[in-house]
Amino acid sequence: MNPVALVISIRVLPGRRDAFLRGISRNAANALRHEPGCRRFDVVGDPTDENAFWVYEVFADEDALAAHRRTPHFLRWQREKAELVVPDSQVDRLGPLLVGGA
Repeated sequence: MNPVALVISIRVLPGRRDAFLRGISRNAANALRHEPGCRRFDVVGDPTDENAFWVYEVFADEDALAAHRRTPHFLRWQREKAELVVPDSQVDRLGPLLVGGA
C-alpha cells in the first residue's frame, strides 16, 4: 500500500469564491478529522487569479481515497461544488507520492 497524491486544478465562478472556500474548508476539516487514510488536504490560491485554485490531497492508498469519495461530507461537498465552479474546469491528477514531508 503506497500513499497517493491527488492534485486538482479548478476555477470558481465569479462571486462564488467565499462560498467555495467555506465548503471546501468544511470538507477538508472533516476528511482530516474523521478519515484515518487522509494524510493531507491543502487548498492553494492562484496569486494572479482569485477564482483559480489548486487542491493537494494525500491519502494512505487508493482504497483510502475511494473511501473518502463515499463519505457524507464529500458527497455533500460535491453537491455544493456543482453550484460554485465553472463547469468542466476541474482537472484531477492522481499519482504515487514519491517524496513527502511534514
